[in-house]
Amino acid sequence: MLPTDTLSSALDRLRAYIYEVPDQLSALSESELTQHAPGKWSRKEILGHLIDSAINNLKRFTDAQFADGPYLIQPYNQNKLVGVNQYQQLPVTHLLTLWASLNTQVLHIVDAIPSDTLTNPVQISGNTVNKSLAWLIEDYILHLEHHLKTLF
Repeated sequence: MLPTDTLSSALDRLRAYIYEVPDQLSALSESELTQHAPGKWSRKEILGHLIDSAINNLKRFTDAQFADGPYLIQPYNQNKLVGVNQYQQLPVTHLLTLWASLNTQVLHIVDAIPSDTLTNPVQISGNTVNKSLAWLIEDYILHLEHHLKTLF
């Protein structure tokens, strides 16, 4: 059982996005997927950023379950990852499959976390106030939603 209704609601939204987002992005042309304003990411690059976020957070959600003390969340270089992974050049079908698979795994891992483990403390690098693993999961989905608003 999840400790909060908000986490349960966030996970339900993530389940829906796994089915909705591929259909919506697949309907866009290659030009719509790759165009971007100066200094901004394209839709493909935003999707790539969400892939990087899923990779990093999947590891966090796993490791925070057995950390000895507060799990320290290390930042990652978002801009460099988008460039190094060359998301702009990859087929959108590949990106969508990877994104959906990673988030399906996130759901699989999170659904198996015991409710008492969801209260495990996590600490954001540079912050002295601890949050909970449940908060981190909810924050991941809120971050995803923030970027999804820019895609459509």
